[in-house]
Amino acid sequence: MLLKNIIHRPIAVSMILIALTAIGVLAFMHIPVSLMPEIDIPLITVQMSKPGASVEEVEQQLVTPMRYRLSQVAGLKDIETMSRMDAGTITLTFEPGSDMALLFIDVNEKIDRAMSSMPDDMARPKVIKASAMDIPAFYIDVVPTSGSDGLSVAQASLLVRNVIVKRIEQLPQVAMVDISGTVGTEIQCIPDMDKLASLGMNTSHIEQAIRDNNFVLGALSVADGIYRYSIHFDAQILCKEDIENIWIRHQGRMFQLRDVCRVVELPAVRNGIVKNNGQDAVTMAVIKQNDARMDELQEGMDQLLKQLKKDYPDLDFRVTRDQTELLTYSMQNLEWNLVLGALLACVILFVFNGGWRTPLLIIISIPLSLILTLLVFYVLGISLNIISLSGLILGVGMIVDNAIIVIDNIRQRKDVIEGTREVFMPMLSSVLTTCSVFIPLIFLSGTAGALFYDQAMGVTVALFASLIVAALVVPVYYFAMSKKEISKYSEYSESSAKSEKSEKIRWAERQLLRLYEPGMRWTLRHGRWCLTGLAIAVGLIVLLSPYIRKERMPAIDHSDVLMDIDWNAGISAEENSRRVEELLAATGDALETSTSMVGTQEFILAHTRDITGSEAVVYIKAHSPAALDSVKDIATRWVEKNYPKAKVDFQIAGNIYDLIFQTGKPDLEIRLVRAEGGRPTPDEAMVCANYLRRLYPEAGIQPIATEENLTLTAEPEQLAYYHVSFQRLYGQLKEWVGSSQVYEISNGGQSIPIIVGQERRDANEVMRSTVTTSDGIDVPLSYLVSATRQSNYKRLSAGNGGEYVPIRVESASDKVIEQIMEDALPPSVRTGEHPLKCTFHGNYFDSRAMIKELAIVLLVAVLLLYFILAAQFESLLQPSIILSEVILDVSIVMLVLWALGESLNIMSMIGLVVMSGIIINDSILKVDTINNLYRSGTPLLRAVLVAGHRRLKPIVMTSATTILALVPFLHHADMGSALQYPLSLTLIVGMMVGTMVSLFFVPLVYFVIYKSRKRA
Repeated sequence: MLLKNIIHRPIAVSMILIALTAIGVLAFMHIPVSLMPEIDIPLITVQMSKPGASVEEVEQQLVTPMRYRLSQVAGLKDIETMSRMDAGTITLTFEPGSDMALLFIDVNEKIDRAMSSMPDDMARPKVIKASAMDIPAFYIDVVPTSGSDGLSVAQASLLVRNVIVKRIEQLPQVAMVDISGTVGTEIQCIPDMDKLASLGMNTSHIEQAIRDNNFVLGALSVADGIYRYSIHFDAQILCKEDIENIWIRHQGRMFQLRDVCRVVELPAVRNGIVKNNGQDAVTMAVIKQNDARMDELQEGMDQLLKQLKKDYPDLDFRVTRDQTELLTYSMQNLEWNLVLGALLACVILFVFNGGWRTPLLIIISIPLSLILTLLVFYVLGISLNIISLSGLILGVGMIVDNAIIVIDNIRQRKDVIEGTREVFMPMLSSVLTTCSVFIPLIFLSGTAGALFYDQAMGVTVALFASLIVAALVVPVYYFAMSKKEISKYSEYSESSAKSEKSEKIRWAERQLLRLYEPGMRWTLRHGRWCLTGLAIAVGLIVLLSPYIRKERMPAIDHSDVLMDIDWNAGISAEENSRRVEELLAATGDALETSTSMVGTQEFILAHTRDITGSEAVVYIKAHSPAALDSVKDIATRWVEKNYPKAKVDFQIAGNIYDLIFQTGKPDLEIRLVRAEGGRPTPDEAMVCANYLRRLYPEAGIQPIATEENLTLTAEPEQLAYYHVSFQRLYGQLKEWVGSSQVYEISNGGQSIPIIVGQERRDANEVMRSTVTTSDGIDVPLSYLVSATRQSNYKRLSAGNGGEYVPIRVESASDKVIEQIMEDALPPSVRTGEHPLKCTFHGNYFDSRAMIKELAIVLLVAVLLLYFILAAQFESLLQPSIILSEVILDVSIVMLVLWALGESLNIMSMIGLVVMSGIIINDSILKVDTINNLYRSGTPLLRAVLVAGHRRLKPIVMTSATTILALVPFLHHADMGSALQYPLSLTLIVGMMVGTMVSLFFVPLVYFVIYKSRKRA
């Protein structure tokens, strides 16, 4: 009815389209652009710290009590803890779709209630809610070019902290700048012990003098007539000279602190070091605002860095891990794929239609549908990202399908309104079946279901927009362009039948018919053999299922990686850095750039893994993925050769894709426990790990992380005999190791500690030192304490099932993992007084669970298709005829995936689900046409053949446009294309097979079933 009203008003329709196009373009300019959709990640991390506490103290006093409290949080799916020296981490995983803002408040309330039972000197834990925005847009390494001595790095650190960070944070797109690698200074008061002894003093007098001379009184108010003045009185220590000028009176003598102490300002001891390409650096992680456009951030940062390089020529600013570059590259490639796919679809239109008016009319539907889709994106708040843009590209090939079908049917019926009305319901059914397969995807567990909402909306909105355009816009313009031909009831043609272009059209159609007619006749004559193929296809699916590799997400080639190193030895940050530099030097010229972070880092957010003094995280960027594989191999062999006890593994460099999809779990994690409960000893765990490493050297099994601690045990009897208190002993030890901090000077954003003590000593010098008693007698420390060295776990892990020791298998095939699970425990620990047992976790199980879930989704999608088709055809049998081709297509696709070495993953399984909705569109039109002819009295065989002829060109054209629109995705050049490759490969193979099935197999099944019914 609506079409009848507007068919003669092309100008009105044009004005409406121009208005919608203007609004759509305006909306496109305001749609946010990001790498991935913004979704809540159901993860909360609680970080607890207690400097100086051993790993056992951290677990027993901090982590375990807090774990019991937090396990009561509603909606908790899993809880895991990790304790190490000085700190502990509790990771809370919740059900997908949980209200993370509310859970964040609940977790904080539980922590506040638990604080009363925590140690008094423990700081309140930090609670971090995981977010895609936690991934820095990029890192900037600031390297002093004037030299790399401590003071120059310290000066650069001060400049970065007080000036550069603030200038970057002034950009409206920047939320904050997180820094690490700064070098502070400390003021050391090194007393002259001989002078102090001659004056009858000790270091406690020095400490007290500094405290007495550092005070600030509150403001006093004094009246003077009608005026009132404020009086401020302070004697605050602000610099090194203030300390040197402190006056001390002792036993009637007056002298200044400089007379008995040497006061020096030195670079502070570095517990963490950052280096870029071997040079000391300060690294800045730039976090963008949630609603900021990445391209605007990139543009603003480029301009700012140019200005900073002019303002500070002694500093080199090096950008690494640039997410904006990744976004720009991926989005540009996807946009070109979109354009190329549309152009290839247009080529098909010209080949089969000739001329220029009809193809142009069909091509117009592409930009119109895309503009309407982008307008809906803006209204629904969907950003342009890899997922949503790939949904648009997936829909491009199908956008023209409806326009092709409408025009082809109009030309056959020679009536615009009747031709459009006749195919509208089949087209609507095709759109509904295609869109319905996305509904089950919403119910996927994890973040995948929420993530692919954008893709589902991209396809759904694009298809409905194309349906509206095909049903309302295309007929109007077709009628306006060919009034004379339609009024005479003659089929529209661009020119006379003798024209060259018409000859091309007839030639293309003639070639199709030459291929189709013999194929259809052969199929009908050998129907029994063809139907046997259906049974073979079912058996093929069952046969191939165990042999296809299964994984959660498709592997994406990277040229950069994060290398995690645990030296498994109590080494200093300087030694740690030296070893890392040797390792990087061994890789030769394969590296493009590297940033090493060794020891404790200063980052506030959780975008970088929390490491100890004997660990390092190294960002490595190679020239190519192949070069990166070489670097990884060289680094692994170098560590195994030079430091056999060390652990080295590689993680994908953090980006939003990895944060969303990567679980952080190894392929397999073996959790060792005692049969009666509790952890095995380090020696027992090492026996298990070394046993598996010998059996499976290729599996990347890491050694057990242990550390050696020096434990000093005080002898109470000796302390009492020599009149040495515990406090005195502890204070003396603090002086020797340089940690006797008296006060901190606040200097802007930096605090400078004042330390009173003697020159720092190493462990051997400390044990040879003497303690001065209250009677003035020097007693060797070895008389007062006993020293032992013992090895223990470096980290202690626990979960819902209690305490355990993990053995991680980082990279192994499914076959090797299955063998490892059979041989997980050596015979020596399976029996005995304290036998061990183990449980298995990891991505091996998660991937299989996801594949099973997607198989159920595929089944649900097929059922939904059946319901929709049954409602359309008012038949319970005909939907089965159409859906029989899904079995054939799935079996062939699985065969191709297996032959090409591809895996079953989320993307390829989603491809199977989406394919199931797309491939039956052609069959729907074919069966609908056969029904119309058969019901009008046409004999069954003739109805099948005539319907085949009538729908041959539309089926081939719609399939070809969809396939060619996806061809640009068949590469791994960027993240977006690599992510979509399994889905595109699945769809292309499925569409090619589905086209043949729609042309030959579905008519055969229809003919066999209704022929037998007729005889009955």
